[in-house]
Amino acid sequence: MQLGTLALLLTQTANVLSQTALLFFLGVGLTLIFGIMRVVNFAHGTIYMLGAYIGYSLARVTGSFWVALIVAPIIVGAVGVAFEAGILRRLYGRDGSAFLMVTFGLALILGDVVQIGWGASALRVAVPDLLSGVVLLLGEPFPDYRLFLAGFGVVMAIAIWQVLERTRFGLLIRATSQNPEMARALGTDVQLIRSGVFGVGCGLAALGGVLASPLVTASLGMAASMIIDAFVIVIIGGMGSFVGSLIGAFLVAFVQVFGNFYLPELAIAFIYLIMLLVLIVRPGGLLGKED
Repeated sequence: MQLGTLALLLTQTANVLSQTALLFFLGVGLTLIFGIMRVVNFAHGTIYMLGAYIGYSLARVTGSFWVALIVAPIIVGAVGVAFEAGILRRLYGRDGSAFLMVTFGLALILGDVVQIGWGASALRVAVPDLLSGVVLLLGEPFPDYRLFLAGFGVVMAIAIWQVLERTRFGLLIRATSQNPEMARALGTDVQLIRSGVFGVGCGLAALGGVLASPLVTASLGMAASMIIDAFVIVIIGGMGSFVGSLIGAFLVAFVQVFGNFYLPELAIAFIYLIMLLVLIVRPGGLLGKED
């Protein structure tokens, strides 16, 4: 294999990993919310967009991308907790369509809030100076920021997995997911766990939005495109599966990067083809449970 071809494959693989990170934050938030609460959050893409816009404002006010990266997910997570406590909590036990309609309403409201607050123009957060350069991968230049995304995604995936598998909070999340009635009988505040999980899921989506804003700009159209990607990821990986969301994000990112490079007119079709094949072979997703 020629060095130029190898360098191209290496840079494209690094692009896949950076794109996987963005999609992972989106997908894992949605799968956590569904896995614990059985709520299909139709507003997830709008929450991702809201994170990007709040991150933009925080970066402008403070002059620091890093402040935006930390504070924006906390603000959006708090909005998620308030929405769960004030609205969703009243709907548990009802048909799933109630959650779909309510979260769709939330998406419309947040979309209007963003348009009123920030306008219809696309806004871009500047790449932090620390990550504004390039690194050479076998002689091919590659943006430092995308390399940061890939590394940050790996670190955060490990951290989230450790929290879910090795901490008491993770144990309570799994118990609430598997048998909320038994968890409540053993003294677990199930409502608190649900509020926390919904807030964390929204915060992770907002984190992805902030990270994406230097690359794709904060725009009203990002909500619609990202909610589609989020559901594709969750359907491929399996509803409620952390590892499944990671695998789904990687597969979607792989098709997006290599598909757009080699066959751009068929890239989207390939993503839906993979989803269709997964649904045929494993209707519950690669690592999900079939109900």
